[in-house]
Amino acid sequence: MTNPMIHRHRDVQGGAARAAVFGVSDGIVSNVALILGIAGASTDPAFVRVAGVSGLLAGAVSMAAGEYISLKAQAELVERELEIERTSIAEDLEGETAELAALFVHRGLTAEHAERVAAELMSDPEVALEIHAREELGVDPNQLGNPVSAAVSSFSAFALGAFVPLIPWLLGGGDGAMWASAVLGVTAAAVVGAVLARLTERSVLRTVARQVLVAAGACTATYLIGGMLGASVT
Repeated sequence: MTNPMIHRHRDVQGGAARAAVFGVSDGIVSNVALILGIAGASTDPAFVRVAGVSGLLAGAVSMAAGEYISLKAQAELVERELEIERTSIAEDLEGETAELAALFVHRGLTAEHAERVAAELMSDPEVALEIHAREELGVDPNQLGNPVSAAVSSFSAFALGAFVPLIPWLLGGGDGAMWASAVLGVTAAAVVGAVLARLTERSVLRTVARQVLVAAGACTATYLIGGMLGASVT
């Protein structure tokens, strides 16, 4: 039977959830901006399609690679610090216990209580390492994140978001496809904002407005720039 006093939290430090949210949002905004920028410079739908597909693939691969490298580097840095802490605990248990007790005193415990708690926690090396990692490094050694999962999540999410504004150009071209891309991009951005608001329990209106304004601003800017470049070429 589940204890009603125990509540569980989503994993918000693993990297995959963050990569998915950032990936789909970036995919929508960057590819709809690219597509409209190209559409503003060229009337050839085949050219727009090639640019959109290229943007989808290049962006997804770049996002996945960047996510993998950044999370892997972060994990390696944390693991190095954990190794230093593990060695320190093994070689200077008394000093590390006193250090932990001082941290607890700083957090509000009495000196006597802090020393007793620190001594109890330091009796198990793995528990001691976890507590020191949390208190000194601000990390959970059991939640360093999986670089592969984050990379796959980022690739998939970006590709999904980038595919949305490309759909009209796979079915046709011209002004109709251009407006359809803009509408789909803004709508998808609004959906992402609504999902984020639901997950974070923030204002739906404010979060949706933020996502839509970012998407609309990027679309408008790149379309105008594309139009100017197209005019200058012709």
